[in-house]
Amino acid sequence: GGAGSGGGGNKAHRVDFDRLPEELRKHSKKADPHFREQIEEKTAELERLAPNLKAVEQYEAMKRKEEEAGGELRGAQARLTAATSAFSDTEARRLDTFNRAFDHVCLHIDPIFKKLTKSGTHPVGGQASLSLEDVERPFAGGVRFTAMPPSKRYREMDQLSGGEKTVAALALLFAIHQFQPSPFFVLDEIDAALDAVNVARIASYIRSCTRDGTADSFQAIVISLKDNFFSKADVLVGVTREPQYGASKILSWPLNDDEEAPDEA
Repeated sequence: GGAGSGGGGNKAHRVDFDRLPEELRKHSKKADPHFREQIEEKTAELERLAPNLKAVEQYEAMKRKEEEAGGELRGAQARLTAATSAFSDTEARRLDTFNRAFDHVCLHIDPIFKKLTKSGTHPVGGQASLSLEDVERPFAGGVRFTAMPPSKRYREMDQLSGGEKTVAALALLFAIHQFQPSPFFVLDEIDAALDAVNVARIASYIRSCTRDGTADSFQAIVISLKDNFFSKADVLVGVTREPQYGASKILSWPLNDDEEAPDEA
């Protein structure tokens, strides 16, 4: 039986196992430790799981963060696509510009080298050429410059004499000028390693390029200590020291048929 508390409200009940048959009461006493063990295990498991009552709220917050990160990722991917496209564009233009310049210089370097090396003994002159180390990927390799002076066999550039290297370098310089003309040159003692014959050839070539009406003509200031070079100039300019004032003095003298007194500056 059970006892109830009055008041018409909540009732408390007590289970009385004494009324159970003796056999069931024996089994219940034996099973009690087993059930207690299971209860303790389940209780411990629940404690380990520690269910988060704010899981739904946290999930929504993480979902919003994921959406924000997804938007940032899509923006970054769009910027990457634009940057990749711009880089490919620039790379294509760079390759096109290089190829146009390289082809132009290749076309003009040999005729210029011939002009700088031909003579009565060798009316054809030497040979010069450019080639790419990596034709498929020009920027992955270098450019080979081959120059063969008249009556000389092929040799690597570093095996040429100082004068031969100078002439070859000037041929390359003037060939590049043909592609991207410069209105003005300053050439500082380019004749230092040249003999008199080659000095005369270089001076004559530069003079011919500074004449009015010449294609891709230019002006040039040449610093030289060799008279057979500066004798072909239009104006001779000298710098001397003025002891009285402790300063430099510039003298200029036109080299033409109607020579005048030098101008002082």
